[in-house]
Amino acid sequence: MTEQFAGQSTDLRETVRRRYAAAAVQVTEGGTACCGPAAIEIDDTFGSALYGDAERDALPAEAVAASLGCGNPTAVADLREGERVLDLGSGGGIDVLLSARRVGPTGKVYGLDMTEEMLALALANREKAGVTHAEFLKGTIEAIPLPAATIDVVISNCVINLSTDKAAVFAETYRVLVPGGRIGVSDVVADDALTPAQRAERGDYVGCVAGALSFAEYRAGLEEAGFTDIEIIPTHAVADGMHSAIVRATKPRTARPRIADGAPRPCLCSCP
Repeated sequence: MTEQFAGQSTDLRETVRRRYAAAAVQVTEGGTACCGPAAIEIDDTFGSALYGDAERDALPAEAVAASLGCGNPTAVADLREGERVLDLGSGGGIDVLLSARRVGPTGKVYGLDMTEEMLALALANREKAGVTHAEFLKGTIEAIPLPAATIDVVISNCVINLSTDKAAVFAETYRVLVPGGRIGVSDVVADDALTPAQRAERGDYVGCVAGALSFAEYRAGLEEAGFTDIEIIPTHAVADGMHSAIVRATKPRTARPRIADGAPRPCLCSCP
């Protein structure tokens, strides 16, 4: 990575951090005694509207109000009793709390976020929900603070596209999964015909759009990290040529060769 791009990466991460810190503060300070917190202003392609009524009603209002994702990863990850789950970019905790209900008291759910304000909100929501088998960790999705081969399922909701080093995210996700583990994430993905500059024209990083990979780039990045059984299924449009998509993949039970040295590799740096 060049010094110039390293600076760009740091600046973009700080932009994202400030945006989500402000969102957490908005939810925390937006409540009233009678009405609860006000939901963050967002259209119907993002946010809590993508969850069912029963799911929203079972959670603290603050967790629902802070939802900024582009899908509902807990609905597609096929979580099972007793599994260990990691949510990348857990925000106010909505997907961690929903996952905790699915895996039950014999399971464990970790939420990872880099924003102090979101972590504080998530911890408060965990207490309100009475969940004891969820833990929130501070860190980045490019350097997950968990040992290798300790997680059964990794979920994420419109966060991977915000990273400026998606190759590191895919590699770290692969590392923490047990053999046979899987991912089930929602993310924004671009049509293959769109250039990075065209994607940037349709939105910015904090809007969950500019950093999106194309379908081919996403698949190639997961393959290079070692994943198999890859599915990338668009669910609804979020901008012209940009889609919310369900992404599933599996870490093989036995190691398989990755892309050979010298073979073309996708650009996963999200730079125009």
